[in-house]
Amino acid sequence: MSSIVKCRDNRTGVVYVYESESYWDKEKKQPRARRKIIGKIDPDTGEIVPTAGRGRKKKDPETSSGSASEAEQRIAALEKTNDELNELLRQRDLKIELQAQEIEKMHSVVQDIVKMAKSAL
Repeated sequence: MSSIVKCRDNRTGVVYVYESESYWDKEKKQPRARRKIIGKIDPDTGEIVPTAGRGRKKKDPETSSGSASEAEQRIAALEKTNDELNELLRQRDLKIELQAQEIEKMHSVVQDIVKMAKSAL
């Protein structure tokens, strides 16, 4: 036996329509229900607007046929981003190396100052 059930999503205010089928769960020994989404109710007209399961919009067959070229474009974009990130990392490493050299120079200057101060005492 199946029936039509309306459920309101409190987050969005959308009313979804489901086909609910009751069945007996042998393990738990109690009735259960399976729901299959039919669509959502249009607030202006009150009619049921079909959805493609779980509230997702239906895909166009035209856009899915070009998925190979889309994948190639995404790979190319990722490779470009990867190259840019590698260049940024190389520049960062160079800056770190230069800063490490400056720190070594400053340590030697500090040591010289400490030696001069000790000799003056």
